[in-house]
Amino acid sequence: MLITATNILVRVFLAPACAACEALLARPLDGPVCEGCWQAVARTSPPWCALCGDPLNDWRETDPLCARCRRRPPAFALARSAGRYEGSLRAIVHAFKYDRRRALAAPLGALMRRAGADLLPGVDAVVPVPLHPYRTLSRGFNQADDLAGTLGLPVWRLLRRARHGPPQAGLPAARRHGNVRGAFALRRGVSRSRVRHAAVVLIDDVMTTGATVNACAGVLLDAGVRSVGVLTAARASTPRPVARPWPPRPSVAPHR
Repeated sequence: MLITATNILVRVFLAPACAACEALLARPLDGPVCEGCWQAVARTSPPWCALCGDPLNDWRETDPLCARCRRRPPAFALARSAGRYEGSLRAIVHAFKYDRRRALAAPLGALMRRAGADLLPGVDAVVPVPLHPYRTLSRGFNQADDLAGTLGLPVWRLLRRARHGPPQAGLPAARRHGNVRGAFALRRGVSRSRVRHAAVVLIDDVMTTGATVNACAGVLLDAGVRSVGVLTAARASTPRPVARPWPPRPSVAPHR
């Protein structure tokens, strides 16, 4: 009863808007995003690539792997995401990441725990993907670190960003692997004997081509980690090449 009355008072006097859709929050004490936006999150579901989790075209595809994983198998063993990076989830992640609505880490983490039901049990720790110190300073926090802290597992901050480059979000898919090549390293002072033979799961907010998490996984495996999984809040599907029809055969005039 007290919570209901407080919700009404906050709504009347402060008129807080949903961080995703900007509608007036009916129960502002429940968090900065309305129930409708949470319900509208497009969850990831099969058919998906058995390795990276990228949605496949349809159930009729006989190969369990997407074209990218067939062409270049990733360093990580398995990747899963809570939802598709579109609609309300995109707006929620943007509010969390760029508007510094850090209270959204907990409900996003709850979605991630459900999505990682076949990934998290039995692992030794979760490892947040690091930001460069300059970007952490300018943003005020590392969103991957906040998400990792909600998953109920030990958080091992094993990695550092060794090179500052342009954000992956602003680059076309073809340039993302080159942009993160050599960008990550083991944190100074991390004992390799501590991580040897451990099973860990990398945590990040959004996965697109997988270039960032793949680069991080490579560093961890080189350090002796036994296996690396990947769990993200959202998955942005990358466009697939469109099959072009064969050009028409040139007509040949008959010899006379």
